[in-house]
Amino acid sequence: MTDKDYKVDDLDVNEIMKMIPHRYPFLMIDRVVDIVKGESAVGVKAVTVSEPHFQGHFPQRPIMPGVLIVEAMAQTAAVLVVHELGEEAMNKLVYFMSINTARFRKPVVPGDMLRIPVTIKQNRGAVCKFEGKAMVGDTLVAEATFSAMLVDS
Repeated sequence: MTDKDYKVDDLDVNEIMKMIPHRYPFLMIDRVVDIVKGESAVGVKAVTVSEPHFQGHFPQRPIMPGVLIVEAMAQTAAVLVVHELGEEAMNKLVYFMSINTARFRKPVVPGDMLRIPVTIKQNRGAVCKFEGKAMVGDTLVAEATFSAMLVDS
């Protein structure tokens, strides 16, 4: 099999909203690209000053909260899982179970374009362990390992 057999087209925000329940202001990804079923995906987020958290999180120097960066990793992971399962994922949700080894290396500010590569590290039935990173250009700004579980909605 070739890479073409495993990779799929990019998913835009409308397709993402069909797969996960998150909506503005809590939808943290705009696009998912480079999906390799059962392995990895890359979320993309354009960080804009109009996002509501910037009004209260260091308003003199707006910084995206680290927990929202990790949430963007989790949403990318959820799209990866739901995309792989297809019809089997109907009426299911992907819930966080744990966040481990989260590290925040550089602030994320309005105008940044976040690329969020997420990789499945372990898959045991309904539970998956992931490794996620957040990049601005070539700079690593955050990373975490986390687990999630697929449950009936």
